[in-house]
Amino acid sequence: MEILLADSAGFCFGVRRAVDTVYEQIKRKKDIYTFGPIIHNEQVVSDLENKGVRVVETKTELAKLSGGTVIIRSHGVAKRIYELIEQKGLECVDATCPFVKRIHRIVEEKSMQGEQILIIGNAGHPEVEGIMGWSKTPAFVAETREEIENLACDPGKKVCIVSQTTFNYNKFKDLVEIFVKRGYDSSVVNTICNATEERQTEAREIAAKVDAMIVIGGKHSSNTRKLYDICSRECAHTYFIQTLDDLHLELPKSVRLVGITAGASTPNKIIEEVQNYVRVNF
Repeated sequence: MEILLADSAGFCFGVRRAVDTVYEQIKRKKDIYTFGPIIHNEQVVSDLENKGVRVVETKTELAKLSGGTVIIRSHGVAKRIYELIEQKGLECVDATCPFVKRIHRIVEEKSMQGEQILIIGNAGHPEVEGIMGWSKTPAFVAETREEIENLACDPGKKVCIVSQTTFNYNKFKDLVEIFVKRGYDSSVVNTICNATEERQTEAREIAAKVDAMIVIGGKHSSNTRKLYDICSRECAHTYFIQTLDDLHLELPKSVRLVGITAGASTPNKIIEEVQNYVRVNF
């Protein structure tokens, strides 16, 4: 059995920076909170909780804090969350991914100029909710052709189009093309992170070569789900797992080459465990 491991598998720059930030804060031995899980990986979040880091999920919970340090997660948050942290007199440590932070600046600037905002992404995803929270004008979200076709933007105002950093690049281009054909005055900023594009491209290339493909990542991870969708189209035997415990391979005897990739929130330890298991047992 030969294994083809993606070079891009595992923590991206933004995730590693966010996780490292929390562990550095733990050394200070203060009350530490993250606004939402720091990343979409249950194992990492559980380890941090065991070290005393508590997760604050809502504005209501945040408003009840009387002290401590609040770390902004890699996905970023709405501007009002920063304002609430300041009002409460809490220490704020910002671990927002720089690529996400760039979108916040674009959306705030363009909306202050009166432009409507269209975010190509997953409605309800924390990154998208955070981006919407920086707009001074109506902000719309769409991730399907049907949603794009049914959007009711004000035809008299310009629309600035941005993307969730982990969105599929080809799908982003297709949706933008559909929207532009509707005749809206619009500007497009491709805000998909380079690491995401590289990860998706590499996953597609590997899946097209192998007999079986394993995609590792958190069940709530948007970028991992997209990797799975991409690989599934190229390889019939594609498996989506969170950890080695989820790996139940039923491979034909003809399988000789297995590919492995992982989402941006997957620790190297989990990737190595899966790789070693496949190498030893198949």
